[in-house]
Amino acid sequence: MFTSELLASAEAVLVACRQRGLKLATAESCTGGLVAAALTEIAGSSDVVDRGFVTYSNQAKTDMLGVAPPVIDRHGAVSAAVALAMVEGALSHSAAHVAVSVTGIAGPGGGTEQKPFGLVYIAAHRSGAEPVVQRFHFTSGTRDAIRRDAVREALRLLSEVIEA
Repeated sequence: MFTSELLASAEAVLVACRQRGLKLATAESCTGGLVAAALTEIAGSSDVVDRGFVTYSNQAKTDMLGVAPPVIDRHGAVSAAVALAMVEGALSHSAAHVAVSVTGIAGPGGGTEQKPFGLVYIAAHRSGAEPVVQRFHFTSGTRDAIRRDAVREALRLLSEVIEA
């Protein structure tokens, strides 16, 4: 299901969390829980992974993570502002110390000129530190590849935030 590279990245995140006594949460839209799935593919991950939120709809982002509807209305679901609100919501609605969020357009449809398919925002936040958000435009062409690229970058960003 996952490449050996993705599993190695997931395992590295889990090890880094264990070394620091951190619990982790995910908040995912376009990846549909794949970040959480990669982490939980590793045996013993339950000592680190607190929970994963799959908030595919705007209503789910509001109901499960507390993302304010005006933020979604003003910036759109695929935006840095919503990615930040999602990661903050994952922390505040869990027992986690570190969280990652992913929102984007995996395509192949659904994109616009301003927000083309392949556009993904990923945010990560460790309690007591400043959140980080990054914008990506994955051009690999397929929905599967875009989602896999997003998982890879989410794990990378998580590692950076944990290590900081």
